[in-house]
Formats: sequence, structure tokens, C-alpha cells
Amino acid sequence: MTTQSKFPPGWDEARVCRVLAHYEEQTEEEAVAEDEAAVEDKSQTVMEIPSDLVPAVRELIAKRGR
Repeated sequence: MTTQSKFPPGWDEARVCRVLAHYEEQTEEEAVAEDEAAVEDKSQTVMEIPSDLVPAVRELIAKRGR
């Protein structure tokens, strides 16, 4: 039995491999710098939410993107 991976629109196995390689090869200093840059990006908001609300928040974000 073979299983077929399902990727979001615009994604494929090669893109997933590139993203994984980026994070696996990243130094701790590079990871910290990337996180700090994300927090400083005024077009985005970083916040903590309760884990049980994550599915609802993801659904809202997905609906907004449609």
C-alpha cells in the first residue's frame, strides 16, 4: 500500500525539503535573528494564544486567505 502526501496549494515535496533544510542547517544565532526580525515586522503580529484555540485561529486565517 502506498500513501500519497498531500501538500497545500503551491507546495510540493521539493519545497518542503528546501524548508526543512533551511531550518535544519540554521545556526542558533541565525534562528534567533530570524525570530527577532519577525517580531519587529510591523505588518505582522506575534501573540500567545491558548493551545486549544489554535485550530479555530488557523481556520480564521485560512478563510481570510481564500
